[in-house]
Amino acid sequence: MHLIDKAEEDNRTIITEFILLGFGNLPELQILLFLVFLVIYIVTMSGNMLIVALVVADQHLHTPMYFFLGNLSCLETCYTSTILPRLLASLLTGDRTISVGGCFAQFYCFGSLATTECYLLAAMSYDRYLAICKPLRYAALMNGRLCLQLSAGSWISGFLTCVIMTCFMSQLTFCGPSVIDHFFCDFSPMLQLSCSDTSMITLVSFIVTSLDLPCPFLLTVTSYVCIIATILRIPSTTGRQKAFSTCSSHLIVVTVFYGTLMTVYLLPKTNTLKALNKVFSVFYTVLTPMLNPLIYSLRNKEVKEALRKVIQ
Repeated sequence: MHLIDKAEEDNRTIITEFILLGFGNLPELQILLFLVFLVIYIVTMSGNMLIVALVVADQHLHTPMYFFLGNLSCLETCYTSTILPRLLASLLTGDRTISVGGCFAQFYCFGSLATTECYLLAAMSYDRYLAICKPLRYAALMNGRLCLQLSAGSWISGFLTCVIMTCFMSQLTFCGPSVIDHFFCDFSPMLQLSCSDTSMITLVSFIVTSLDLPCPFLLTVTSYVCIIATILRIPSTTGRQKAFSTCSSHLIVVTVFYGTLMTVYLLPKTNTLKALNKVFSVFYTVLTPMLNPLIYSLRNKEVKEALRKVIQ
């Protein structure tokens, strides 16, 4: 019996590339989808690079809030570039193959940047908490050193977390089928294709995500509970509006990001919800990075003022 199992294992073909199905089940819409995603990619890159340039160039934006916003825009530029160029190429050429190594690399970059974004959003919410709840001590507490520590900690945490996951993932063997019903290399769709024992990596991913992701999320929620409680205690309506306007953009970004992220990963993995899952994935991987600079620039006087100076 042992020899038969060994022979069957040897006979299985080890696959070296996956087929990312993407939106291949909509052949008549390939060109339209290509044009839509191309416009989104151009707008996302332009908007986020413009925010980074404004934060660097304008002296009035050399504050902790805009330092974190510059970091977030830089991250969104990288985040979008791990997914959209590959998707655009497959929509244009029809070639949906990606090597196993390429898939690991995409998963690592995407996972690292998504985790970093969770930490950066938490750092930004903590910054808003100090600005609104402890305004007199804000300048002393949120100094340049703490800004750098929070920013560096966010990036390092994101990339270290995904090193662990990718190392375990690289130990897996894939021997068919090779079709991933998604438009990028995500954890669960890749795991389903492995013919190795995945119990260990499933346990590791559960431990890592349980330790890693609730922390920034709870910090963000706690910060906003304190912020809203403080704003409600402000006696004048004008004062409340002014205080809320300083964090409303960030609150919208946090809600959109976490709302779509949780919908994707908490929805049951049934066939009927697979298409819906893909749509929500588009929201947090493609649309959120495009909307962030628009939300911040449209709702923020300082950014609009800096933009007006550049245009003039």
